[in-house]
Amino acid sequence: MIHPTIDHMRTLRLFGMARALETQLELKEARELSFEERLGLLLDAEMVARENKSLETRLKTARLRLTASIEDLELRASRGLDRSVITALATSDWVQSKQNVLITGPTGAGKTFLACALAQKACRVGFSVLYFRAPILFQDLSVAKADGRYRRLLASITKCQLIVLDDFALSPLTDEQRRDLLEILEHRYESSSTIIASQLPLDHWHDVIGDPTIADAILDRLIHNAHILNLRGESMRKKKNDKNG
Repeated sequence: MIHPTIDHMRTLRLFGMARALETQLELKEARELSFEERLGLLLDAEMVARENKSLETRLKTARLRLTASIEDLELRASRGLDRSVITALATSDWVQSKQNVLITGPTGAGKTFLACALAQKACRVGFSVLYFRAPILFQDLSVAKADGRYRRLLASITKCQLIVLDDFALSPLTDEQRRDLLEILEHRYESSSTIIASQLPLDHWHDVIGDPTIADAILDRLIHNAHILNLRGESMRKKKNDKNG
């Protein structure tokens, strides 16, 4: 009777339970457990399998640029990374509180890695995440306006609990770009979180955004309740290459 039971589990998409039951049948120790204990283990296995599947889906949807994790960060004061601050951010409570993280620093300082590590941790605790390079996002928004997808694309960005905007302000924003950015931030203000990573120091963002009125509105929505991290030190990529060489 056990094989039809396993087949029924798979039909019901209880794949974690099915695999766990097959494992139990191979272990003498498992067969010595009570029915309630074995059932509890099967349910635990199904829960874990579903959580892993959900995480896999969230990470696939996020399309993070780097495979990064908080555990792999090099926390050194010389890099501008305060251990207590990173430890607090690693809880992802800031996402729950609808706060932002603004990361600045020179080329190769590890901004993208840190942004992706924080986003990956948010995925792990159940938040929806989307990663964008700012220049590509602005291009996509412009194309979406032309083919009628703009509102749909904007809605997908708006409803996401955390977005990452990388390579922000590589060049001055056009009027269309700054208005698109304001539209996104207006919809997300105090309802979701944003990570922005930029080579440009924060005090130069106003100038690169352009129009003073729009720049004020954008920065007001970004900086309010934001954690600001300024990375420094030599290029991590150069250091890695020198070490490998």
